[in-house]
Amino acid sequence: MSVARHELLRRGAVTALEICVIAALYYASGRLGLLQQLVRGQVTPLWPPTGIALAGLLLLGPRVWPGIALGALLINISLGPSVPAVLTIVAGNTVAPLCAYALLGRAGFRNEMDRLRDALALVFLGAFAGMLISATVGSCTLLLAGALSAGAFWPTWSVWWTGDAMGVLLVTPVLLVLRSAHRPRDVPSYRWWEGALLVAATVGVGFLEVSRVPLLFVALPLLIWAAFRFQRAGAAPCALAVSTFAILAAARRTGPFAGHNLLTDMITLQAFNGSVALTALLLGATISEQRQNRKEIEQACRQLADMVARIAPEEAGKTARPDSEENGDGDRPRNHRAPSAADAQGRDRWDHRPRPP
Repeated sequence: MSVARHELLRRGAVTALEICVIAALYYASGRLGLLQQLVRGQVTPLWPPTGIALAGLLLLGPRVWPGIALGALLINISLGPSVPAVLTIVAGNTVAPLCAYALLGRAGFRNEMDRLRDALALVFLGAFAGMLISATVGSCTLLLAGALSAGAFWPTWSVWWTGDAMGVLLVTPVLLVLRSAHRPRDVPSYRWWEGALLVAATVGVGFLEVSRVPLLFVALPLLIWAAFRFQRAGAAPCALAVSTFAILAAARRTGPFAGHNLLTDMITLQAFNGSVALTALLLGATISEQRQNRKEIEQACRQLADMVARIAPEEAGKTARPDSEENGDGDRPRNHRAPSAADAQGRDRWDHRPRPP
C-alpha cells in the first residue's frame, strides 16, 4: 500500500512540475510575442504560446492543460479590459489547443512528422481549424467589452487567427524536433560543415530581410536546401528563424514593409510566413516519407534475397538426385523385381496348356 501511495505521489509531483513548466514557457513566450505586436493590445502576427501549448499536449498529454490556462491568465490579466473578459479570453486560449490536439489525435497524427499526412494534419487541423476558436472568442470578447470597435473587428480577428496559426506552424514543429533530437552516429565530417554553413546562411538571409532592400524571396531556396538535406530537423528551425526576421522587418517597417499601411504589411507578412511554414513542413515531411519508403523497400529486397539464398541450395540438391537409380550391374533399376520360381512355374503352365485343334 505504501509503495502504491509513493508511486501516486511521485506521479502527482511530476505532473505538477510539468504544469508549472508549461505555464512558465507559455508566459515567457507570450511576453516575447507582445514585443512585436503590430495591432495594439494582445494581437501579434506570431503568437508562440499556441505552439508551446500544442506541443506540450502532444508530448505530455492533456493533463498539462492547467499550465496553459495559468500561463494565459498571467499574460492577459494585465491586458484585458475586465476580469470577465480576461477569463473568457483565457478560456478561448485554453480550449483552442485542446481542440487542435483532439483533431490531430482523430487524424492519427504522429509526433515524428515523417509522413505527408502528418504535415497536412498539423496545417489544416492543428493550425487553421483549431485556432479559429481562440481568435473568435478573443475578438468577440474585446468587441463586447468595448475595447474594440466594430470596424476593427475583422482586421483584429484575422491577425489574431493568423498569429495563433503561425505559432502552431512555426513553433510546434521545432519543439517536436528538439524532443527527438539526438547526436547522429557515423556522420561524415562534411555533413557537420554543411550544417554550419546552413546556420550561417540563415543568419545572413535574416540580415537581408531586415535591411532596406526587399529580399524576402531569398529565404525560399534556403528552406528547400534545409528540407532536402536535413528534413524536418533542418527545415523547422530554419522556417522559424526566417519568419522571426520577417516579423522584425515588419515591426521596423523596413524592406518590403516600408511605405505601406498596416493592412498591406500584415497581408504581406502573413502570406510570407504562411509560405515559409508550408514549404518547410510539406517538403520536409514528403522527403522524410520518401526516404522511409526507400528504406523499407531496400529491407524487403534484402529479406527476399536471403530467402532466395536459403532456398536455392535445397532446390539444387533435389535436382541433383535422379528419379531412379541403377543397380550395381547397371542393367536395370534397383526397384525392378527379379522373377521368382512361382513366376517361372506360371509361365510353364501357360506354355503347356492344351491348344485347341
